[in-house]
Amino acid sequence: MGMLAITCNGSEPNNIYPTLVLGSAATACGDDVILFFEPAGTPALVKGKIEGMSIEGMPDLAELIEGFQVLGGRILLCELGLGLHGIKEEELRDGVEIVGATTFLNEARDARLTFSF
Repeated sequence: MGMLAITCNGSEPNNIYPTLVLGSAATACGDDVILFFEPAGTPALVKGKIEGMSIEGMPDLAELIEGFQVLGGRILLCELGLGLHGIKEEELRDGVEIVGATTFLNEARDARLTFSF
C-alpha cells in the first residue's frame, strides 16, 4: 500500500476518464489516492456535470467518482479554479476539498507514483 497522486487539468472526458479510472483502481488495490483538479478541471466537479459526459462502452463517470470516494480516495480542487470559472463552493460535488497548490504539494510529497491528465 502506498500513496498515488493524480492531477487533472481539464474538464473533458479525455482528462476525466483516466484520472478516475486510475484513481479508482488504485484505491481498490488499497493505495491512498489524491486527485488534484487544477483550475481547468474545475467544471468537472460541478454537481451534475459529469453525469452528462458518459461515453458508450466506458464506465459511468458518476459511479467512478462515487466509488472512488467510498473507498477513501480524496478529491482536492485548486482554489484558483473557482474564481476563474465563476463557480461557488456550494455548486461542487460533495466531498471536494478546496485547497491551494502548496497544500496539494505537501499532501503528495510521499507519493510513489504521480500521473497528470
